Amino acid sequence: MSRLSPSDNLTLPEKLRLLNWGMILLIVMIGLTGVALLYSAGGKSWHPWAGPQLARFAAGLCLMMVIALTDVRVWLQYAYSMYALMLLLLVVVEVMGHIGMGAQRWINLGFFVIQPSELMKITLVLALAKYFHGLSLEEIGQPHKLLAPVAMVLAPVGLVLLQPNLGTALLLTLASGAVFFAGGVRWWKFVIVIAIAAAILPIAWHHLHDYQKARLLTFLNPGSDPLGRGYNILQSKIALGSGGLFGRGFGHGTQSQLQFLPEKHTDFIFVVLAEEFGILGALCLLFMYFLLIAYGFMISLTCQNQFGRLAAFGLTVTFFLYVFVNVAMVTGTIPVVGIPLPLVSYGGTAMMTLLIGCGVLLSISVHRDLRISRTGLNE
Repeated sequence: MSRLSPSDNLTLPEKLRLLNWGMILLIVMIGLTGVALLYSAGGKSWHPWAGPQLARFAAGLCLMMVIALTDVRVWLQYAYSMYALMLLLLVVVEVMGHIGMGAQRWINLGFFVIQPSELMKITLVLALAKYFHGLSLEEIGQPHKLLAPVAMVLAPVGLVLLQPNLGTALLLTLASGAVFFAGGVRWWKFVIVIAIAAAILPIAWHHLHDYQKARLLTFLNPGSDPLGRGYNILQSKIALGSGGLFGRGFGHGTQSQLQFLPEKHTDFIFVVLAEEFGILGALCLLFMYFLLIAYGFMISLTCQNQFGRLAAFGLTVTFFLYVFVNVAMVTGTIPVVGIPLPLVSYGGTAMMTLLIGCGVLLSISVHRDLRISRTGLNE
């Protein structure tokens, strides 16, 4: 790839002017909503969750802005390198990863705990976008050209399944499928893959861990063990119903404040919102998510280069999957899989990952008029 020439560079004031400030405002509003909910869930205290979350969010916003102001060709140039680094870290997790909540998913750096599978959600999309950016439509139609990107997906998915982390593996697969689809892969090839997946489901069932089987069985009949495996989702539904239309008020949710609701600061924080601010409050947050996702798809549609289009589409689908899976999970529509609510649930790596993804989206938006040939050179 050629180095940027002075004529290709936008000045900092130009980049600031081209930034999507409406999208940035939405990100800030959603993040601060999360801090407020964690403040309430912690008994109207900045400890143990709201204070650290606010600090992480502020640091993440700074990182997001740096990424947003970076030339999009930098992400194109280093996409494979970032993917390879995350793949290496996934291997390190298997060898010497930190075990928490029965799973080996983290690397403890002492001052910070990193979850490589979260960061892989971003780097995998960028790597696939770079690969398909370098292919013509005729080459995409050749089956052997799809072997490399399929391997790029299967490698991290396999390592994540070993942790075990079925939810993240599914998100990686679905987001990758979105990039394949946007890249021009024919629909009938997806039908074949889905048919193969359906055929091996009975075999996959026997290889699931006991807790994963229990989650699926509990989803089908949560009342079968109301004080055990069905407790989480039953309490979640009680909290959702108790909020009514307008909610019980900030800090007055009975299920969350009286410690009936488990994981109220992470996976089930949407339920805290629904109980305290009712259906209307929940719909307001979902509407903000809708606008943010709409911004992402518009960036993809208006981008003039293939890498930006595919990366923006894949990152937006990833963000959508976070929201959809978490809300569907806590409302009992799908089994519990441990996916956080983006920018709202308490956590470090997940929040940083999403803000990094938003930064890349903003970078693509700033440089949306830039045309890049399949070789990576400017047109």
